[in-house]
Amino acid sequence: MMKLVSEHVFEGLEDIVVENHPLARHTWYRIGGPARYFVTPRDEHELSEVVRRANDSQIPVYFLGLGANVLISDGGVDGIVIRLSEERWMEGAVFENRMICGAGADVQKLVLKAARAGLAGLEVMAGIPGTVGGAVRMNAGGKFGDFGGLVKSVRLMDTHGHIADYSKDEVHFSYRHSDLPAPYILGATIQLEECDPEEISKRTKDIWMYKRNSQPLNAKSAGCVFKNPPAEASGGRSAGALIDQAGLKGLRMGGAEVSGVHANFFVAAPGTKADDVLALIEMVKERVAEKFGVMLENEVRVWR
Repeated sequence: MMKLVSEHVFEGLEDIVVENHPLARHTWYRIGGPARYFVTPRDEHELSEVVRRANDSQIPVYFLGLGANVLISDGGVDGIVIRLSEERWMEGAVFENRMICGAGADVQKLVLKAARAGLAGLEVMAGIPGTVGGAVRMNAGGKFGDFGGLVKSVRLMDTHGHIADYSKDEVHFSYRHSDLPAPYILGATIQLEECDPEEISKRTKDIWMYKRNSQPLNAKSAGCVFKNPPAEASGGRSAGALIDQAGLKGLRMGGAEVSGVHANFFVAAPGTKADDVLALIEMVKERVAEKFGVMLENEVRVWR
């Protein structure tokens, strides 16, 4: 049973801290164990206090968005899991051709908001689930573009709880990666372009339909499991193509299965354990390496 933490490290913050909180409900896989501490700060001051105290006490800190790109181990997370789910973290305010977004804002809701406002650019993220914080962290995207290409500035916090804004020139985005001057993302400002709302809506719908027709969006998964390998190593083939050509669609380990729709998606049946997914990941890596000499790299984040 969950209970409020009374340990001195969280003194004065008991209202926003829960102990042994189940995390499976917060992830797309719907599997995994609890967080030792689950924290929902209401503002930057509370977040700064949590981060500073965690650093002083050497407690690991994890930030959880919509759980679309994370696999939580069956044993859970022995640390602090922070979720920016209060309203102030989920805002996306439009100012002329820019949008100022909290780290907890749902990217898909922002896609629709931008389209209604006649602002183009963000539609490249249509069908890609997650929050702004996660999109910045991993430079989320796909064949139509990535989030980093839209970023004008990011608001970050360091391990001592200090906050600063950094321009795009101070942040380096690459394929599914960002080099940030500080580890914790509080928000971002993105640069968009004025355009006919109907044209943006049509492009958004076209991209979303492409995703729906080529990915198992209705199944329990975490999106793409692996990053696409460098073209020189893979002959220009994506991770999904390599897995497919290795004959691995439908491969199962426990309740986890390589999707028959898109081979870079692993779907989880009811009762699946995180260990099933981890075993499937290792098996696929091994077989792709044996057949093609390519070692796949995880895109999904594994929390243990």
